[in-house]
Amino acid sequence: MELILWRHAEAEPHVATHEGDQRRALTSKGARHASRVGAWLDRQLPAQCRILVSPALRCVQTAEALGRKFTTVDALNTDSTPDRILDAAGWPGQRLPVVIVGHQPLLGQVAAQIFSGSPHEWKIRKASVLWIARKSEDDPAPFIRLAVGPDMVGKLR
Repeated sequence: MELILWRHAEAEPHVATHEGDQRRALTSKGARHASRVGAWLDRQLPAQCRILVSPALRCVQTAEALGRKFTTVDALNTDSTPDRILDAAGWPGQRLPVVIVGHQPLLGQVAAQIFSGSPHEWKIRKASVLWIARKSEDDPAPFIRLAVGPDMVGKLR
């Protein structure tokens, strides 16, 4: 299985209410970063993959930059847990690669859960991708295939 964690790009400042937080849009810088990473990621992903997105506007806008069909999933929202996110992704048994577009600190906690068994506070920067993979059922140990941010994707070919 391959699990691609993509943190949403830079968004407008935090709004005190949950409903307001859900409507935070990307800034112009965030939209540029999402577009850059989305175009790069689209070239890297196989044609068949699942793309799951938090229903928060900033995540939806980030995912739209990928230019593929996606599904919004409540289990990826800001009030979720690493276990709920991993369940939604089908980790570790899903056959197709899964892209998760979500939030910090949850995505960092998901990565920590996979590698250490505990949801530690690992940081994934805005608009960055952490690509986690497993070779096979015979070799189930996860490994980091790639970690990249919007400042580097233009330099990767």
